[in-house]
Amino acid sequence: MHTVAVLALDRVIPFDLSTPIEVFTRTRLPDGRPGYQIRVCAERPEIDTGSFTLRAPWGLDGLRDADTIIVPGTATPADPLSPAVHEALRAAAANGTRIASICSGTFPLASTGLLDGLRATTHWLAADVLAGAHPDVEVDPDVLYVDNGQILTSAGAAAGLDLCLHMIRRDYGSAVAAHAARLSVMPLEREGGQAQFIVHDYTPTPRGSALEPLLTWLRENLARDLALADIAAHAGMSTRTLIRRFREQTGTTPLQWLHRARIRQAQHLLETTQHTVERIASQVGFGSPTAFRDRFKRTTGVSPHAYRRTFSSQEA
Repeated sequence: MHTVAVLALDRVIPFDLSTPIEVFTRTRLPDGRPGYQIRVCAERPEIDTGSFTLRAPWGLDGLRDADTIIVPGTATPADPLSPAVHEALRAAAANGTRIASICSGTFPLASTGLLDGLRATTHWLAADVLAGAHPDVEVDPDVLYVDNGQILTSAGAAAGLDLCLHMIRRDYGSAVAAHAARLSVMPLEREGGQAQFIVHDYTPTPRGSALEPLLTWLRENLARDLALADIAAHAGMSTRTLIRRFREQTGTTPLQWLHRARIRQAQHLLETTQHTVERIASQVGFGSPTAFRDRFKRTTGVSPHAYRRTFSSQEA
């Protein structure tokens, strides 16, 4: 079983602390077994959160054999790390442990030097401060999370959920991650600068909305060359009315929704089939493999081949 150690520092933000505990604890594998074992670790038995006192069941020794360490944000991110915590994080990284930060947890992680030369993110309000304090870190304030492989960082609040689901996606595949997202009442379609790797077979539909039959029809006709006029004609309304109702009920435009649905389906096919990229491009309605590759990389940040190398062995 994959062990996740959540490191509670002084003035830890309770929301950031609870996010990985809740998400990973709820994760179940297809056979019903839990996917993760959770440890809450701290340098001292009691930690002041500012709102209450936390008693941590594990000391820093709980970090040593963990598969993943999560560093939640704190209310005082500029506070220096104790030598013991600094050494524990450096030793874990040297042993190959995956280490991730949530929100202002990027600050203590950056202070260890583990982010030097890497791209990272944090809460947008603190991004300039992080960049000034750690000039060797490439700070990107526009993304929800950054995955450097062994070291990951996320932005504030709900972005911690995105990061946790992304790690579940890496560990166990999209089906397990999608189930964890549903249990967390977390939308799988997130607007924002960071491409979403948490996918499922279909783009979410607003149940009971007037557009539900149309969205179902679009999902069933992804391979067709559909223009805005075609969609409006099937819906029996003008293009102007269609765009207005789409924005009201889905928060996006018909063609943007269609593009995302096509990429979602392409991700599923890359994970679960051995179809060529050219065949998948045709299956999801792109006029050419080149157009498909360009759109896929803009949406996910990686090429179709790179995506398949990363994820297909876990699903196919």
